[in-house]
Amino acid sequence: MEITTQLLLNLLIAFVYMLLNESWNVVVFGIGYAIGFIIIFLMRRFFPESFYGKKIISIAKLIGLFIVELFKSTVVVALLVTRPKLNIQPGIFRSETILKTNFEITLLSALVTLTPGSVIMEIDPKAGVLFIHAMDANDYRNNITKTMRKFENAIIEVMR
Repeated sequence: MEITTQLLLNLLIAFVYMLLNESWNVVVFGIGYAIGFIIIFLMRRFFPESFYGKKIISIAKLIGLFIVELFKSTVVVALLVTRPKLNIQPGIFRSETILKTNFEITLLSALVTLTPGSVIMEIDPKAGVLFIHAMDANDYRNNITKTMRKFENAIIEVMR
């Protein structure tokens, strides 16, 4: 809830800017929003909570990380599947997570499942354990674990 006040104030500034320009379109709203963003940034020390732009940047980093990991895993899966001889060892392995809340664990599970080649099969949120099915368990175990750590750090940055 820490960004709500700043976000609402920024939206109010954008609407006031639209009213003053007597033009109701997305471009004018975007300009007003950018002006409001700069004003709130300059006045950030007067707010009890931290500047909400940090959360927006963290969310953008998480989305960018997901897109990069999605592209990398898609290329790897495509290369494995298009070989003349399918040489994979599917398997299930256990991985622990440092995330605590149900929402954080669910977000991690969704991000890992959406990347090709791996699926979260079971979650034990009390123990912080995920059971993952990988298309090629021998190769993927280290890669999925590294990817999960990257996602965990980005999720922590966004949520906490």
